[in-house]
Amino acid sequence: MSRPDLPPLNTLLPFEATVRHASMTRAARELHVTHGAVSRQVQNLEKALGTPLFERGARSLRPTPQARRLAAAVRDALDLIESAAREVSGRDRDAGPLALSCEPTLLMRWLIPRLPDLAARHPELTVHLSAGGGPVAFARDTVDAAVRRDDFPVPGGVTRVPLFDEWIGPVCRPELAERLRLGEPVALLHTSTRPAAWDDWRRLSGRGPARAAEQTFEHFYLALQAAAAGVGVAIGPYALVHDDLVRGQLAAPYGFVADGTGYGLLSPGPPERDARTAALLGWLREQATALVPPPTERSV
Repeated sequence: MSRPDLPPLNTLLPFEATVRHASMTRAARELHVTHGAVSRQVQNLEKALGTPLFERGARSLRPTPQARRLAAAVRDALDLIESAAREVSGRDRDAGPLALSCEPTLLMRWLIPRLPDLAARHPELTVHLSAGGGPVAFARDTVDAAVRRDDFPVPGGVTRVPLFDEWIGPVCRPELAERLRLGEPVALLHTSTRPAAWDDWRRLSGRGPARAAEQTFEHFYLALQAAAAGVGVAIGPYALVHDDLVRGQLAAPYGFVADGTGYGLLSPGPPERDARTAALLGWLREQATALVPPPTERSV
């Protein structure tokens, strides 16, 4: 059957990954190819379609609305192919380990310390963990479920079950918290992954420390580690600093405020269809009950 309007199929995976990451470098890393290989395939697709698919800036790459629409169709097609392949191969999704992707800092600071409890409650469940953020391509990434912050649209065909709301607040070593209470300047710590975190806090709470020396870290967990080391004060999501607060390694001098976002479990269909995902979801919901700050730890 002739399909004259079908673009070159070998261009679609690099294109979809580039749209999802808004970065050819990260797309290349995901696909284990070079940046040049991804760039060539995207250019080949643009040539075949006769239209640019990205707005290219000096340090930015923004998909056009047409590109986002095509990328969504590619993801849907991959999901259908994966579903058919599983049916043909006879592989049982309910058997074997559960592949779970989780946002890196949440994985390190909250999920991994709780894995012994998961093993005790569900000894039959083996979980393979990987770090990742943003939309999930279940068909290509061989991931069964993912824990993600709801800062992007959920693709069609993907189920999202809410887990907990995001609460944010300044955190630092207890001795620095005392200096803040005395009005002394303390360095403000920023992270490249959430550059507006301090502005969001001030907007939502109407308060916060005066601007002083500032330092920026590439990843959230580095900023929180620096806060725990006494370098300064960082904006800490409650889920990520809960354990340090309990141990007394961090203090929250201004309390926490809900920022309107939250985390959820993503899966390629209703989680009850997969016994492993259903068991994981029940456990995650139990653990998430502790991620609401008590009234004494909320901003007033």
